[in-house]
Amino acid sequence: MKNLVTTLAAAVMAVVALPASAQSSWPTKPIKAVVPFAAGAATDTVARTVLEQVAKQLGQAIIVENRPGAGGTIGEALVARSDPDGYTIMVHSNSHTVAPFTYKNLSYDAEKDLLGVIPLASVPMVMVTSPQRGAKTLADLVTAGKARPGSLNYVSAGTGGATHLGAERVLTSAGLNAVHIPTKGTGEALTEVIAGRVDFYLSPVGAALPHVKDGKLVPLAVSSSKRSSGMPEVPTTEQAGVSNSAYDVWIGMFVPARTPRAIVDRLNAETAKALRSPEVQARFKTLVMDDMIMPVDEFGKFLAQDFRMNAELVKKAGIQPN
Repeated sequence: MKNLVTTLAAAVMAVVALPASAQSSWPTKPIKAVVPFAAGAATDTVARTVLEQVAKQLGQAIIVENRPGAGGTIGEALVARSDPDGYTIMVHSNSHTVAPFTYKNLSYDAEKDLLGVIPLASVPMVMVTSPQRGAKTLADLVTAGKARPGSLNYVSAGTGGATHLGAERVLTSAGLNAVHIPTKGTGEALTEVIAGRVDFYLSPVGAALPHVKDGKLVPLAVSSSKRSSGMPEVPTTEQAGVSNSAYDVWIGMFVPARTPRAIVDRLNAETAKALRSPEVQARFKTLVMDDMIMPVDEFGKFLAQDFRMNAELVKKAGIQPN
């Protein structure tokens, strides 16, 4: 009887040990990385840049799969339903913390079904206007808007996206109203501003920088919580006098929520190492982005705060869910 008990105990221990053993040997096969935006978009570029280096470190291929549509929610739903085994990851933007408040009846819970592994990059945004409009500072724009309530308009790269929410963050904090004109993307939005047909656009710094250097655009302020390395002379919106207006745009890595913590920690460590590599740092400099490294738990707190902020912003700005 004693021998039987010992044998059964050993068998149970062996079964319990299997998951830990599998986790310690991870990865043993290629990893799929879902990017919920089109190839060539900023999120896709960052994903491919970072994951190429992570794959080298892990010794396994990471295959990027673009699943664009519906503000990233199509790709998110796919990952949320995937096996939590470390072989499906997602690289997404801060649209992750916006979608629950701008889309009705999502098939997943963004806060509960997906786990943040690590942020990859901060994407500084700059409010730009045409020299034809006359504003040289954010204060000039605010003064003009308050002198003629409802007279301002602005373009975005799409309803509910970072260029829309970031602009609304500044407007609501400044006590301004402006007509929102969505476009099909940054290229079209910049064309409208350069032509002087609209008052402003909150653009990724990398996209606006060549036009600023050519004198076709005037940078008023960056919306992030710190100045951009690409435009160090341009103040933040808060430094320019609009309090509580910072809107940080970021790109991060996620996995299905029940992914073993050992795998999540390994992904975090390997990705942090990749972000610090000379290859990734050089590419980020070209893209006018900065790395954004956090431990898993710190990123979780950051995400919780972002969800709260966007919920309040969508409500305050009166943005109607799709």
